[in-house]
Amino acid sequence: MKRYSLALPLLAIALASSPLLLAQGAKSDDQPKEASGSQAPAVVKAKWEKPPEEFNDVQRQGFHDGIEAARDDLQNQRPQDPEKRNEFHHAPGSKHSHEQYLEGFRTGYDLAFYYLQKK
Repeated sequence: MKRYSLALPLLAIALASSPLLLAQGAKSDDQPKEASGSQAPAVVKAKWEKPPEEFNDVQRQGFHDGIEAARDDLQNQRPQDPEKRNEFHHAPGSKHSHEQYLEGFRTGYDLAFYYLQKK
């Protein structure tokens, strides 16, 4: 139930920001870009890959792990289910930090599935 309570507000934010992204020009920030410079090209993350500012360090780690888990599931054509991921069941820390990690993980996982399925 908690998973769905986060999904609706995140979807509303994503849909509300879509016209703003389109108004910025033909280039979309949804796609990672390569950074220019003399070093080897680095991938610059899309705006949606930044965790919410109100997230603490544990939630941010969960968020990033959730994005990577969703990428892996999509690449391997597995169904969308963060609870089937090993990272979900073996979150680090105490019970309190475990819940925070899972909140971040679910958020990152769901956002990644939303944006990466559009490709």
